Amino acid sequence: MQNAKTEQQKHLRANEKKWTKPLLDAGWTLIPSVILERQRALGLEPIDLNILLQLARYWWYSDNPPHPSKQAIAECLNVSKSTIQRRIARLEAAGLIRRESRFGAAGGGQQTNAYHFDGLIKEAVPFAEEAIAERKARQKEDADRRTRKRPKLTLVPPMKPRSEGHDHSTR
Repeated sequence: MQNAKTEQQKHLRANEKKWTKPLLDAGWTLIPSVILERQRALGLEPIDLNILLQLARYWWYSDNPPHPSKQAIAECLNVSKSTIQRRIARLEAAGLIRRESRFGAAGGGQQTNAYHFDGLIKEAVPFAEEAIAERKARQKEDADRRTRKRPKLTLVPPMKPRSEGHDHSTR
């Protein structure tokens, strides 16, 4: 377990070198690269991806889905709340996210919705598996190329010089 923690610390320091410690200390969001790389294939428009990033920003634990308000998302993206409502409805209709109504304890009023990414994850996994297979194939090709036997070079004995004064041409 200590090795995993050391590896995690090395990785964090590498990210700090890229992004700076203050930016990472202020918070960061994890999203699988394949979702960014294959957003078109997943049917995501730029605003949809931004909404997903905003939702992911609030998703810290797998058993506690994110539940920011639509207004908070709208303010971050500088769009109207109704735009967020329409886009979330579209993401839900596409099966990429699922909304869950939340209510306060003991018959309290409705709270912000919780959002589940099950559909997005299900749709993205085949792209991830494809990317992993492609990476493994490239790694194997690289390893094969490095270990491939090169042709054995042999020295060819020098040719005997032609003796001068002999004309070998036909007349």
